[in-house]
Order: sequence, then structure tokens, then C-alpha cells
Amino acid sequence: MSSTLAFDADLTPNAANFSALTPLTFLARTALAHPYRTAVIHGPLRRTWGETHQRCLRLASALRAMGVGPGDTVAALLPNVPEMLELHFAVPMLGAVLNTQNTRLDAASMAFMLDHGQAKVFFTDAEFHERSREALSRCSVSPLVVDVEDPTFEGGERVGELTFDELMARGRDDFTWQAPADEWQAITLNYTSGTTGDPKGVVYHHRGAYLNALSNIIGLGLPQGAAYLWTLPMFHCNGWCFPWAVTAVAGTHVCLRQPHPEPIFRAISEHKVTHFCAAPVVLNMMINAPEEQRRPFDHTVTVATGGAAPPAATIAAMEKLGINIVHLYGLTETYGPSLVCEFQDPWADLSLEEKADKVARQGILSLSMTDMMVANPDTLTPVPRDGSTLGELFVRGHSVMKGYLNNPQGTEKAFAGGWFHTGDLGVWYEDGYVEIKDRSKDIIISGGENISTLEVESVLYAHPAVLEAAVVAGPDPHWGEIPCAFIALKAGQAASEEDIVSHCREGLAGFKCPKKVFFVDELPKTSTGKFQKHVLREQLNV
Repeated sequence: MSSTLAFDADLTPNAANFSALTPLTFLARTALAHPYRTAVIHGPLRRTWGETHQRCLRLASALRAMGVGPGDTVAALLPNVPEMLELHFAVPMLGAVLNTQNTRLDAASMAFMLDHGQAKVFFTDAEFHERSREALSRCSVSPLVVDVEDPTFEGGERVGELTFDELMARGRDDFTWQAPADEWQAITLNYTSGTTGDPKGVVYHHRGAYLNALSNIIGLGLPQGAAYLWTLPMFHCNGWCFPWAVTAVAGTHVCLRQPHPEPIFRAISEHKVTHFCAAPVVLNMMINAPEEQRRPFDHTVTVATGGAAPPAATIAAMEKLGINIVHLYGLTETYGPSLVCEFQDPWADLSLEEKADKVARQGILSLSMTDMMVANPDTLTPVPRDGSTLGELFVRGHSVMKGYLNNPQGTEKAFAGGWFHTGDLGVWYEDGYVEIKDRSKDIIISGGENISTLEVESVLYAHPAVLEAAVVAGPDPHWGEIPCAFIALKAGQAASEEDIVSHCREGLAGFKCPKKVFFVDELPKTSTGKFQKHVLREQLNV
């Protein structure tokens, strides 16, 4: 018998040496080890891990009593409130699938998701009662509707048959949950925010959620007892898996309905927040917040940012505030973070501007992924690691989605060639780090030359009067496309188109400088802080 076969002979997985990976085990362990540690802070509310664990069990029991079981979908249209955290554990305890919905979506999109996911229960918040009611009137399914009543919010109306508290009263304290028999079992359903056509339903599994949560702990440096501020929407990629990651380290979930500068600074100061996640637009709001909205703090704070590449100027400004930045990259299809800009020791000796240029790159694989490359999208041939040859980023690993729900063609296209096709264009550096230059749909081709909108935006953000900037392609009869800039100025600041273009010429080749500049009060954004460039392009093509 060969040595390889000898190591396999009679050595098979069994109940003693193998169990399916699931993030649900994090809650049970934390409640056992730290039952009296604060788990949740929301306004005046404080709950311990012992209480939170018991509430999740009772909620799961109540949902089971309402007929929810394996494979059923439970939808939630909620802000960052404690009930949203509890649903991340209670729903998969039943083998059911949690569908967290974007709180800024229109009623038609919400109705599509309720139908497409076949929602059996729908949790909603009074703030969104009008869209919830309209969505329910449009959809074919008839889910049980449960109202979450948040005492920190005033106004709105009830929509459902019962409240969250009334549902909880139907549960039992002696509920025992069962781990999934297969870690490939679905745990959550997330929808992509496509700009054309219906959104695609991205299916996560228990294994990916478990591994990505652990990867986040290491990538962001979450210590035992971390205080995590919920500025990132919990509905977005399940909060990048941080509901499970923070729970695993017995940290404190500090809930926040809206990511405005004043409550962010207040929470950091009052609750000694150590970590949070936020899109660059939120960081920009903090940087430009008036002095009266800021609060002093004297402890180390780390923020993970992603969703859009932060300009180097934003990274430098956050560090001046005393907040360290970890740059992450990912998509809905990769459970959020799949790349991390791992900080290298020699970078500590660089100037703030040089260091910011390094940190602005998307980086290398997170620990839950196994491989990546920047390659020709047609041939899958890797591009040279020269920092200049453009290609598409491809990834594969443990925290890539199962696929798109009821969309085999879309799933097959996304996984063609054994890689997940991100649709993001970037360059590969000699040190193995990747820098995203643009979405394939956003790259500007002017007179045959590629122009990265992110590169132009980074230069625009260095202008002292610019608060927000987005660059898109505008039609041109001679060049085909030209770069056009939409800019929101800081309060009390002024700038002309000539000022902006002159500033760009100092840092960009002439053909990359904006040919048209439009000043707006505010740029259109998604709920996760990404600029809606398709809206700006539509304005140029009217």
C-alpha cells in the first residue's frame, strides 16, 4: 500500500473529527465565555452576550412556530438596529436564508426581491413604511410582515400583523438549534445593485461566511472585546460579514441608524470605538465635518474602507484625524472583502503622501481567498506585473458566492474559465499588489487612449475646494469620449472650471484632464456610498 493510501485508509470523517463550518458557533462560544460582557449598544439600550444569545434562540423558536424552516427566505428591510444583528443568527439557526434588503431601494425593486426570493417573512422598520406597503402590494408572495419598533426613531407607521416584540413573545427559551448538515448550505441571499435589468440574487453559504468572518478579524486586526461601530449598512453584503466577526471576538456592536459625522465622532469618543467600516464618502464627510460636530478621542481607531477606491488625499486626511485606514476590496459576490492592502513594514518610513499612495491600492488576497490574477478578459492570460498593463481582476476562493439564484446563465458567465470575473480593471505591481483603475463599464476611451476615472478623481480630490468628485465619459464627435467631471464644493469654497482644469494639468497628462466640469450641490449615490455614475452619464447623453 502506498504511503498516500495509508494516510487515507480507515481514516474517514466522522462526528468526532468533522463538522460543517458555520458562524453560528461564534455566538454560542462568546455567550459561554463572556455572558456579562456588553454585546450591543443602541442609544440608551445595553445588552450582554448572555442576553443576546438568549434572544436569538427565542427569535429562532418564534420563527419556527410561524412555520419557517430549512430553505425558507426571511427578508429584512432594516437599518443598523439590534434586531438586524439578531436575525443574522436566528434565521440560519433554522436552516432558513436571510435576505437583507437595501433600505434606499424603490418599491418595485423590493417587490422583485420578495418575489424572486419567495420571502416567507418580511421584517420592516417604520421609517420605510410607505415603500414597504407599496412593495407588498406589488409582489405575488404574501409574507408574514413584522414591524421592528426602534425607540430611537420617531414617526412612521406600522405595516405588519405583529411587532418584533410580539413575535418574540411566541418563542421559547429552551430552543435548541442544529448546525447545518452541509456547510455549502445557503445562509444568506444578497442582491446586486445592477444599473440595468433586474438585480441578481447572490447566494452565500455557511462555510464562506465562517471563513470570511475569521479573515476579517485578522485583516482588520480585531482584538478580543473590540468596540465596533455600525457605520457600514448591515444589509450590504451582510455588513461584510462583521455581524459574525465582531461576535467571534466577543466585541461590542455599537448600532447607528445613519452614518452622519456627529454621531460617529460621539460614538468613538463615548463608547471607545476601536473599529468601523465606511465607504470613502463617509470618510470624506468626517474629514470635512465642522469643528462643533467633532469629539476628542485619545485611543487607537481603525477604519476599513472599500466599495470605491479612496483617493490618496482622503487616506492622508484620515490619518491626520488619528484614524488608521485599512483598504479592502470586494464585491457582493465575494461576501464583501476579498483583497486587503496589507501594510508593509517599510511603508512606515515613507512620507504621509507616499504612504497614502501605497495604501490606496487594493492589495493582495485576504485569507479566505486562494488565488487572484490580473489578466486579459478574453484569453485569461495574466498581464505583466509592471504596474501599467491594464487587465481584469479575477479571483477564486472560499468566500466566493455559490452563484446567482435561479440564474444559471449568469452563474456560468461569472465563473467562466474557473475564475470569478470581477469586471474591475486594474494593474499588477511587481510586489504582487493590485490597483484597480476602473470598472470595465467606467473606463474612458478617448482617441484610443484609456483614461482611468479613479486616477482623475484622485487628482480632483487634492484640490482644496473639492468635497466630492466623480468623472464619467461624455460623448464627443472627434475623440469618441471625453472625461467630464461632476464636482460638489466644500461649504464656503469657490472654484471655476478653469481653476479645476488648471489644477488637473499639474498632475495629469493633458488628454486625461476633464474637458467639461459641472458643479452640483450633491452627487447621486447608492446607499453604500458609491457614486451612481450611470445617472451622471445619462445626464450627458440627454
